[in-house]
Amino acid sequence: MLKKAKAAMGAKTSGQAQGLSKSVLASSHQIWLAGLGAFSKAQEGGAKVFDTLVKQGEVLEARTRKAAAETADAARGAAMSKAKEMQAVAGGTWDKLEQVFEDRVSRALGKLGVHTSADVERLSARVNELSEAVNALLKAQGIQRKAPDKAGRAAAKTASDKAGAAGKAAPAATGTAKKAEKPAEK
Repeated sequence: MLKKAKAAMGAKTSGQAQGLSKSVLASSHQIWLAGLGAFSKAQEGGAKVFDTLVKQGEVLEARTRKAAAETADAARGAAMSKAKEMQAVAGGTWDKLEQVFEDRVSRALGKLGVHTSADVERLSARVNELSEAVNALLKAQGIQRKAPDKAGRAAAKTASDKAGAAGKAAPAATGTAKKAEKPAEK
């Protein structure tokens, strides 16, 4: 009996298996046909889709370029302002360094006895004052002083010697000639 039932069942299952395989085959054939239809539609609309994608890409590229240019301009501006700031700081540092160097050189030259330009200017002003005092004394004595040339140097020396003697004899007459001089030591 078991053999008869198995045989009957085997006949039923093989019939079901054939029906199932026919339905799977029909379903796969429909899927294949749907894929061919989709491919056909994609070919028809593919050019339109491609053109649309190209236009969207161009718009996106333009926006990206504009944003990149704005960012680059902002970065360039920030870099330029920072460079100017650093240049100002460096310039101030160089000025301070230069002043320190000048002060040290001035002190070293002072220790060596080298006169500064201010010392030379004071001496020049003092020489001018003394020259005016000598001319005033010569004029008061009635002597005309000429510009010293080769022939007149001896005469100028004699006149200045006389003026020097007259300046010692009458210090109140000149006033400015004796201001900076120290009193004679005894």
